[in-house]
Amino acid sequence: MSHGTAASPDLLEAITAASRRRVETARDRRPVAALERIVGAGEDDRAGRFVAALSRRGQVNVIAECKRRSPSRGVLRRDYDPVALGRAYEDAGAAAISVLTEPTFFDGDLRHLEQLASTVTRPLLRKDFIVDPYQVLEARAAGASAVLLIVAALDTASLRGLIGEAAARGLAALVEVHTLADLERACAAGARVIGVNSRNLRTLDVDPDTPWRLIDAIPDTAVAVAESGLKTASDLARLREAGFDAFLVGERLVTATDPGAALREITARVPGPDVDRTRT
Repeated sequence: MSHGTAASPDLLEAITAASRRRVETARDRRPVAALERIVGAGEDDRAGRFVAALSRRGQVNVIAECKRRSPSRGVLRRDYDPVALGRAYEDAGAAAISVLTEPTFFDGDLRHLEQLASTVTRPLLRKDFIVDPYQVLEARAAGASAVLLIVAALDTASLRGLIGEAAARGLAALVEVHTLADLERACAAGARVIGVNSRNLRTLDVDPDTPWRLIDAIPDTAVAVAESGLKTASDLARLREAGFDAFLVGERLVTATDPGAALREITARVPGPDVDRTRT
């Protein structure tokens, strides 16, 4: 698929197939043993920091995204500098920072994550199409605190295994769902941070009603994250009142002339204190 063109009938399958091929190449270039040496034996609380950042009370918890391109809109920022973006997001109060590392469809690079890990102090999410435990180890070695796992891209056994692998590596897993069936599989696999994506990754269509259909089915013990199509303070305020704990915002910030100012503006305009709501 060429960049910026119309989506294929099943874009998700195309991207995950590319991820599988890339893993084989990467494993030959940097064997597991080499990554293990980078990670070392030290323990820290990366996962805990990520979950705590998304669960802060009395604040608007935004995961601000570094992304140069999307398959639906093409190039989002021609002067893309993930380090500058990350610094701007941190200065503007982002709870965490998401970094696209998928190269073929999003122009991402694992090095962007490594660069940010040495620059900012906010927890970092590796946003990619994770299909293999090797990618979880890569994320840990690059400095991530969490990895994205997309339910629709994984069978049940793989999903459960990757959630376990993330935990074993000291990482949180943001488990992304789009349908009630996805959500049920996520919960059964042990997901503790659940992202509801309004964008169908197979077609790239956005349905803004998706979070509203799923929020009441998310266990109160899980951290609930709304993703995609979030553009205004009103969007965040309404979803926060509905019970979402955090919000992943990408294109709205990346395409702004001043991404840091855009983040400040959105969060400053979300009114009122947290709403205590039991989802189940």
